[in-house]
This record gives sequence, C-alpha cells and structure tokens, in this order.
Amino acid sequence: MRIETRLRNSADRFGGKTAIIAGSCRLTYAELDTQSDRLASALSCLGVTQGARVVLLLDNDAEAVTSFFAIWKARAVACPLHPSMKPQKLAAIIASTDAAAVIVSARLLANVDIAISLAGLLPVRIVTHMPPGTAHTALRFEDLVEQGAASELPSLDDCEALALLIHTSGSTGRPKGVKLTHANVDAACQSIITYLENTPDDIVLSVLPLSFGYGITQAVTMTSVGGTLVLEKSFAFPRKIVDRLRDERATGFPLVPAMAALLGNMQDLAPGSLPDLRYVTSAAAALPPTIARRMQDLMPRARIVVMYGQTECLRISYLPAEELVKRPTSVGKAIPGTHALIVDDDGAPVGPDVIGELTVEGPHVMAGYWQDELGTVQTLEPTANGRRLRTGDLFRMDADGFLYFISRKDDIIKTRGEKVSPQEVERVLYALPGIKEAAVAGIDDPVFGQVVRAYVVLESDVVLSERDIIRHCASHLEDYMVPKSVEFRDALPKTTTGKIRMTAAIDQEPQWGPEWGNAV
Repeated sequence: MRIETRLRNSADRFGGKTAIIAGSCRLTYAELDTQSDRLASALSCLGVTQGARVVLLLDNDAEAVTSFFAIWKARAVACPLHPSMKPQKLAAIIASTDAAAVIVSARLLANVDIAISLAGLLPVRIVTHMPPGTAHTALRFEDLVEQGAASELPSLDDCEALALLIHTSGSTGRPKGVKLTHANVDAACQSIITYLENTPDDIVLSVLPLSFGYGITQAVTMTSVGGTLVLEKSFAFPRKIVDRLRDERATGFPLVPAMAALLGNMQDLAPGSLPDLRYVTSAAAALPPTIARRMQDLMPRARIVVMYGQTECLRISYLPAEELVKRPTSVGKAIPGTHALIVDDDGAPVGPDVIGELTVEGPHVMAGYWQDELGTVQTLEPTANGRRLRTGDLFRMDADGFLYFISRKDDIIKTRGEKVSPQEVERVLYALPGIKEAAVAGIDDPVFGQVVRAYVVLESDVVLSERDIIRHCASHLEDYMVPKSVEFRDALPKTTTGKIRMTAAIDQEPQWGPEWGNAV
C-alpha cells in the first residue's frame, strides 16, 4: 500500500483524534489530511511532477510530517536532509537529485540560498515559519496550507514508485542516496507495527530527526495505526523530555544509546516514574548491556526492545524484550516477513557462531542507490523473490538463530595477526563504572600493523587513569584486544543518527554534540 493511503484511512477512522503534537501545535488526523492535500495541490501547480524530488530541511515539527504526506500525494519523492547540513554538501545533493522544490525552515533559508546558487538550479522554495510580509521571493508554507484549495488529486496505486531518497554517508562520509519505494517503507513499517504491537492507543514521543529512517518510521507507523506522535526538537535537556513523556502519557519512546546513557545517569529519575511507557526501542548503535540494565531498572513496566537496521531496508532485526537478559549482546532475529542469512566471502551460508557477512531479503530491501549503478550491483543481488541486500556488516548467528553484530567490515582492527571487534572491547569499557562514552579504533603501528586505542568520556567527578582502564580491560580481554593507549575527551563525535564514530568530524557530518541543540 502507498504510504499516503495509510493517512487517508486513519483520517476516515479517526478524523477528530490528535495525530501530531509538536510544541504548542496539535493537528488532528482530519487537519493533517486536509493540510497535506492543500500542499500537494500547490506542489503540483508549481510544477512538481510525478517522480520529482523535493528536498526537505526541516526541524521535528508538524510542518515536516505534513510535507512528507503532501509530497507523496503529489506523486513526488521526499528527499529529507539533516537541517544542519552545510551548503556545499547540500548543493551537491540538490544538483544530483535535480530537485524541483525545497521545503525549508526560515532559519535555514540563507544556507539553502547559498546551496541553490552553488548548484546552479532554480527549485521552488517553500519556507516554514517565515513572518508574513518578509521581503523574499520564496513562498510561505503557511499560506499554501491555510489559504490554498485542495484540488482533486489522482488516486494512486503504484506501490513500486519511489517514496524516499534518504542520503546516508555510510562509512565513507560521501552521501549515498538510498532509493526506497512505497512498498519498501510500508513493508518495514507494518512489520515494526507487528512486533511492537502498536494500536490506536499508542502515543510515541520522538526526538529522532525526521531526516533518517529511524525517525521517519515513527511518523509512518503512528499514522498507519491511528496513534499519536509527539515530536521534540532536542534532547539537550533530558529532564524536559522526561516531563514531556509523563505529561503526554507516552506509551512508546524510541531512542539511541547515547540518549539512554544520559537518562540512566539522571540522579533524580526514580524507577517507575514513567508508568505509562509500554515500550522503549533502541537502534542506530549498539546498546551496552550495562545501560540496558539501567534502563530496565528505571522503567520496570516497559519492554526494552533492541533493534538493528540500515537505511537500505530501514529495519533488519529486533530482540524481543523477554530475551534481553538472556542474550544482552544480541540484536535479535529478522523482523517479521523478512529473512536474514550470514554468508562467507563466496556468498555461501555459514554455520552457527561462524562470522560472516549479514545478508537480508524481503519486501523492505531498497530499490538501489541513486545514480550509482555500480554501488547498486555490488550491494543488491536478485533472488527468486526479489532482492537480497549485502549489508557489509560482520555478524554471527547462534544455534537458536539470534544475530550478533561483530563489526563493519571496514572497522575490524587487525593487530598481531588477529582480528579485533571494536564493539567487543567497547562493551568491556562500558562495564567499568565511571565511563560515560567509549569508542575503540585501530592506530597504525610499525611493528603490529595496528594497535587498539580507546577513547573515553568520564562521568563528572570521576577520576580514572589510563592505567586503571587498561588494567580493567586486561582482566576481561585477551592480550591482543587490550587497548595499548587511552585518550580522554570531553565528548566523542557522533553522526546525525546518534552513532559514536571517531571519523564523524573528518567525514564532516553534522554531529550530535553534548547539547544536541541543533541536531535533533
């Protein structure tokens, strides 16, 4: 089913119910449906044709959700980008996608104008939160959705048409446009709904950027079931988010491990203080077992659901909450309706507990990379039932079929003739009280090829020396895995998806810093 059809169905069933809460703004399903109809009509009148790309640079607000559905109703393709993207990278994406329109927050308009000039194109500019009477040739979003008329829009049933073009830097830092069809997105979201058991009674609070898959799926899943999505722009003040969770009586809370760590360190957050929470999901990076246990202690009534995914298929696996204690380092099994297999370098399946590359098959697997036939061929394999995705991630699967992430192929550290998984060392680091954030990387060494270096951020008022940390690791790891040096930092670089990545600054990705004020 096409995604906008899910909205129409929910508007028919729950017209007067609140669909979106963002700050002081509350939109019912009827209002969301009507406003997105009007914006879709405006886009069509402005020359946005079937299959055209519309770039989005918006904060987590009601206008962003309205824009997504309007673009789909106009038969176009949504190209969401992180609001803090720099003009040079933005220009390259506007040019490569030949964007027909850009919908942008007023505070970002200057950057967009620079990028458009660099790209040498003239897309339509639609600006949210721009004061009336502003001397600018761009169109006001509010005028289009409040004063426009919703013309008769064609009924669409082409589920294989592109819905999203999500740009991800992967491990190289160079943006790759992931092509996801309506069928891809809908399949992934309906599967998520199945294992999270979402209903119209759910109220999900999300601070996840609507520029990447984990955030977008919150909007689509809630719209599909007739639930309510509460959007927050920032995790800069965790206490504010906790208060919001309580005030809105949120039943679902998607987060990333860095957020979980901050919540776990809140001294005044009493266990059981969020009684309405039915589930908490964690994705985008590994959730250290120590943090998972802390979250469960704080939220004893909530199911903690660990998930794993890639932009290329949105979601790959989930670990049922009841398995978390038994298998704290597993990311679970393939999501319902899909299949995961671990293969060797020749593509042959491997046995239990043998490390190989994870492959994924199902209706959620992307259509390919934008204008990158070679990358598409290298990543996708045709099968009798569709496409198989080679994830580039090393995994093992236990005898019961549960998956365990080892490393990205490119992240494996080769030292003294052995291979070291950074995540295995990081789990040991997180188990040492006083370590707030940790990362591990390989450093070139003339004798061993590479040696392991740890990067850590300490909790406030905690004193740990390099010797303390190395000694702790030596008591839990084999000798070749023990960090040979430790670098103390005030914060570790993070990508827009919340992953700690030591190359994030080098890749020039927008980062989630300690305040995350502009990143979420």
